[in-house]
Amino acid sequence: MNAAAVPGKSGSPAALVLAPPGRAADNAFRLLTWVMAMCVLALLLLVAWTLCQGAHLSIGKFGWHFFVHSKWNPVTGDFGALPFIFGTFVSSLIALLIALPLSLATAVYLTELAPGWARQPAISMIEMLAAIPSVVFGIWAAFVMVPWLRDGPYPLLQKMFGFLPLFQGKVYGTCILSAAVILAIMILPIITSISREVFRAVPDSQREAAFALGATRWEVTRLAVLGYSTRGIFGAAMLGLGRALGETMAVMMVIGNRSEIPKSLFDPAVTLSSGLANEFTEANLDLHLSALFELGLMLLLVTMVTNVLAHLLIGAVGAPKHSGT
Repeated sequence: MNAAAVPGKSGSPAALVLAPPGRAADNAFRLLTWVMAMCVLALLLLVAWTLCQGAHLSIGKFGWHFFVHSKWNPVTGDFGALPFIFGTFVSSLIALLIALPLSLATAVYLTELAPGWARQPAISMIEMLAAIPSVVFGIWAAFVMVPWLRDGPYPLLQKMFGFLPLFQGKVYGTCILSAAVILAIMILPIITSISREVFRAVPDSQREAAFALGATRWEVTRLAVLGYSTRGIFGAAMLGLGRALGETMAVMMVIGNRSEIPKSLFDPAVTLSSGLANEFTEANLDLHLSALFELGLMLLLVTMVTNVLAHLLIGAVGAPKHSGT
């Protein structure tokens, strides 16, 4: 039995009293949860340390030149990550530009306009879309989406905007734009779900005040809901971007996997994750393997920074709501 010394009121020697019977269990529970939390942090640090150890040869030989060099040739031992970085960020940003308006419109409808009988089924369908494995998206994209885009929308885009360098060149179907489209489909349910929660966090007093001033439904949505949720929308977009940056299988199946900087949106390209998945099993030289480890380390850092920033922005949305007003 635990005992604690409690001083007497009259200055007499401390009297021993039994500690509350639940104190030991509370301390044990607190210690257990702390250990579990530290295990997650230790796992993350272990992954980062493993990548650093594997990449030390590439870091020592190429240094910062690795990030700005565009040639990737395992035969000559010349490695540069610029095509991978370019393909990753361009495909992810295009995907975000496609998905964000659709996601916000869907979230606004489900939060502000949808009738009760339609809201929950639509939310369930969006959640099911988010649960589909990426390889299934990749198979569908390779056999259905890419042929359709190659035969229809891509020639139309080239006809309308062919005077721009981005829409010139031969249409292969497997290209950086196809990767961006499938990424947009995959991040759409994530941004929609988070945006819907952000809109639900807007106090009803904001809407009621706008209606009281004679605002229309569109004005209430634009000023009271979207205006109040700007930081949360940005956080949702960043979280979707983090998912797009690290996506592998679906992108690998439609992007073409060419280690060159594309001159057009219709050209094949490569991303950090698809390059790793493509070449890791074929890397039989130490320098080649080390360069791939450095690509993995770069991808880890980029996705970590993006996701941490997104969570900070989303967490800050509720601050005004809990103020002392």
